[in-house]
Amino acid sequence: MDEQALLGLNPNADADFRQRALAYFEQLKISQDAWQVCAEALAQSIYSDDHIKFFCFQVLEHQIKFKYSELTEVQQQLIRETLITWLQAQMLNPQPEKTFIRNKAAQVFALLFVTEYLTKWPKFFFDILSVVDLNPRGVDMYLRILMAIDAELVDRDVVHTSEEARRNTLLKDTMREQCIPSLVESWYQILQNYQYNNSELTCQCLEVVGAYVSWIDLNLIANERFINMLLGHMSVEVLREEACDCLFEIVNKGMDPIDKTKLVESLCQVLQSAGLFSIDQEDDVDFLARFSKLVNGMGQALIASWTKLIKNGDMKSAQDTLQAIEAKVALMLQLLIHEDDDISSNIIGFCYDYLHILKQLSALSDQQKANVEAIMLAVMKKLTYDEEYNFENEGEDEAMFVEYRKQLKLLLDRLAQVSPELLLASVRRVFNTTLQNWQTTRFMEVEVAIRLLYMLAEALPVSHGAHFSGDVTKATALQDMMRTLVTSGVSAYQHTSVTLEFFETVVRYEKFFAVEPQHIPAVLMAFLDHRGLRHTSPKVRSRTAYLFSRFVKSLNKQMNPFIEDVLNRIQDLMELSPPENGYQALLSSDDQLFIYETAGVLIVNSEYSAERKQVLMRNLLTPLMEKFKVLLEKLMMAQDEDRQMALADCLNHAVGFASRTSKAFSNKQTVKQCGCSEVYLDCLQTFLPALSCPLQKEVLRSGVRTFLHRMIICLEEEVLPFIPSASEHMLKDCEAKDLQEFIPLINQITAKFKTQVSPFLQQMFMPLLHAIFEVLLLPAEENDQSAALEKQMLRRSYFAFLQTVTGSGMSEVIANQGAENVERVMFTVIQGAVDYPDPIAQKTCFIILSKLVELWGGKDGPVGFADFVYKHIVPACFLAPLKQTFDLADAQTVLALSECAVTLKTIHLKRGPECIQYLQQEYLPSLQVAPEIIQEFCQALQQPDAKVFKNYLKVFFQRAKP
Repeated sequence: MDEQALLGLNPNADADFRQRALAYFEQLKISQDAWQVCAEALAQSIYSDDHIKFFCFQVLEHQIKFKYSELTEVQQQLIRETLITWLQAQMLNPQPEKTFIRNKAAQVFALLFVTEYLTKWPKFFFDILSVVDLNPRGVDMYLRILMAIDAELVDRDVVHTSEEARRNTLLKDTMREQCIPSLVESWYQILQNYQYNNSELTCQCLEVVGAYVSWIDLNLIANERFINMLLGHMSVEVLREEACDCLFEIVNKGMDPIDKTKLVESLCQVLQSAGLFSIDQEDDVDFLARFSKLVNGMGQALIASWTKLIKNGDMKSAQDTLQAIEAKVALMLQLLIHEDDDISSNIIGFCYDYLHILKQLSALSDQQKANVEAIMLAVMKKLTYDEEYNFENEGEDEAMFVEYRKQLKLLLDRLAQVSPELLLASVRRVFNTTLQNWQTTRFMEVEVAIRLLYMLAEALPVSHGAHFSGDVTKATALQDMMRTLVTSGVSAYQHTSVTLEFFETVVRYEKFFAVEPQHIPAVLMAFLDHRGLRHTSPKVRSRTAYLFSRFVKSLNKQMNPFIEDVLNRIQDLMELSPPENGYQALLSSDDQLFIYETAGVLIVNSEYSAERKQVLMRNLLTPLMEKFKVLLEKLMMAQDEDRQMALADCLNHAVGFASRTSKAFSNKQTVKQCGCSEVYLDCLQTFLPALSCPLQKEVLRSGVRTFLHRMIICLEEEVLPFIPSASEHMLKDCEAKDLQEFIPLINQITAKFKTQVSPFLQQMFMPLLHAIFEVLLLPAEENDQSAALEKQMLRRSYFAFLQTVTGSGMSEVIANQGAENVERVMFTVIQGAVDYPDPIAQKTCFIILSKLVELWGGKDGPVGFADFVYKHIVPACFLAPLKQTFDLADAQTVLALSECAVTLKTIHLKRGPECIQYLQQEYLPSLQVAPEIIQEFCQALQQPDAKVFKNYLKVFFQRAKP
């Protein structure tokens, strides 16, 4: 072997050596006989370096995986012997191999097993067992090999081909017939031999039993001698976690419901008599987490049995099983309420399924009602934050608690289905008790009390948030709690979690304020002062900005008396903070968007006259326009790039804020009706000069483009005079991304105003196309993925533009561009349909083609178009689907084919028998299509039902492709 190259296998080697080692590995993989050198190195222990040994196993692995069938019988025998020789050496070596080498060796054994067990090496396990006997190092390898085989055959995370899945099933069937009983016997011997003197091997063996139990005969394991041994391990500290997992796998195994109940019950009796049900005496949380998972498995197994027995109508056995389930509830509750969340989380499945049973019962016993209440109290207690939770800097532990809370929420929802009255009463009791003394109560208890009220909204669902009408008891209870929430003064609690929960709940139950509007001023003040938008925590300010906008939107009918007061109070929060004064604004620009939207909503939905609305809107937008002009001048003169970026961002925010105010308008309250057209036209005039700014083009154009999109919707035709000059600026020295984002604007104008913009479109059609073609023809580096993607997206946008023009009844825009240009455009569409393997663009191209055929394909169409149909459009309908890249198994491609079918149908519709004659006598024979298939094709095309032809076309191309 190349000793120099091997030096690069060491992780500490420098990059050149490592590169050389990689190249050498690739070379050995291709070489005919390099694997033999590696096999010899392993069999004779030539190398002591671990990385080289690992490397040799990798070469063998590659040989077995990809080139095994090329080897002769003798060579295959050599690989078997190499592995057995290596295994024998393991028992004699003074030091065991490193774990990563043992694992790699086990993988190679497993690969060889999968390849040879059914044909050349039926004695695989017996050969290994005869070598290892009960030698600890041998047993370690034997168990690792078994785990590697299980991973090959059963691992659910590995995606297998159908061929591999068939092979795996056959391997498992053969193993069950030939060797599983012997393997199980070997496991029993290993466990018996090592349970007291080698915990590592015992745990490994328990892991193997747990893995194999899912697909072997359960009776081999679930019998007295095995179970007794496993139960014995449950009281040995170093073994009990693995024993727990092993018992879990046994309990999880699918079997007859009555047998399953018996098995679980016998396990429980022994575990209970061993004192394992006394949770409070156990302080090893790692073990308790596994034990909780086992109890969860036993509980869910019993519930599955109960469900099957009910389905089978065996009421007597179902009743026995239900009793067995009920007997575990006390233990379940102990685990659910445990202070360690992992232990609690592991039992939630059993708890959830138990509540599902209770939901199905016609009446609950007193004990069952008590159980429901106990689960409810446990959930309420466990929802509570602990002292360690870090609200300012949430890390992994916090994220896990948030996930755990979601699981508890599911339990609460399920509790509501079993006993809504009980849930409502319990929450009301906890809520009232806590809020009476909130000043002296710890934050986590206050937070959870409000949180429970918040969660009731989803647990006791109603349509459209109508919590305060309908069921009187429920409506009254919720109304009382909401009244307490907003009058108790708890919004002043000095903890972010309580503050946030207060605002979230107020917004969730906004319908309460329609019933008791007298509380609105107090809640508005909470939003507007140091409790909300002026809170010391940025996190609270940010979330409150969003919630405030939701609150105002949902209560716009009740807002009229407070509008001007609110607008005055939020004025300072809307300041555009320029980059130079170092002033740290209270709200980020994203948060300010919500404030601007809220201001817009207040003005537009007010009961003021149009004149008053116009004045208020002008007061809101004038400061933005004035700041914009000043900042744009500064940007033009700025030298430093960082400063340019900061100024451009600030300009962009100004445009974004103005855009956002316009979201308040609707079909009922248009800009015109509110008298605000003039203000927004002034904004347009203020913002458009930014398009000609040569600095920070991308940022500025993007903002103004978004504003134009909004104004097209809000101002309608009043915006049209601004479009030509804006377009001209946006087409100047632009890149793929600029064009790609500009085209949707033109599409929006075209689709909305149609013939009104026809002169403008005719004028800018070719300049736009020239800009697009120029960018598409720019040379790009071969491997530049992002440039290729940008071009693909631009191509899609270009075709979408043509589709909008033709689909809006404006084909004359194309027709009036002169014969040469029209032809060029047509060829790009043909090219798009055939040459580029992008089904989304191909679909659009076929839509354009069928539209043009529909418009121009008749007898009175443009001169030469009929000729174009036969020379180019018909061939495109065949050449595109015949391409190797046209994948008929892909959903998008099938949609493209569907449009291709529409194109052919439209040609037939417009040209009639002439089209059939052309296909029969000229085009299809030129593709060497058999006469009977041509006949069949033309008959399908003439079917009146388009769907018949679409389905036929798919079959036609499936047959035509090799």
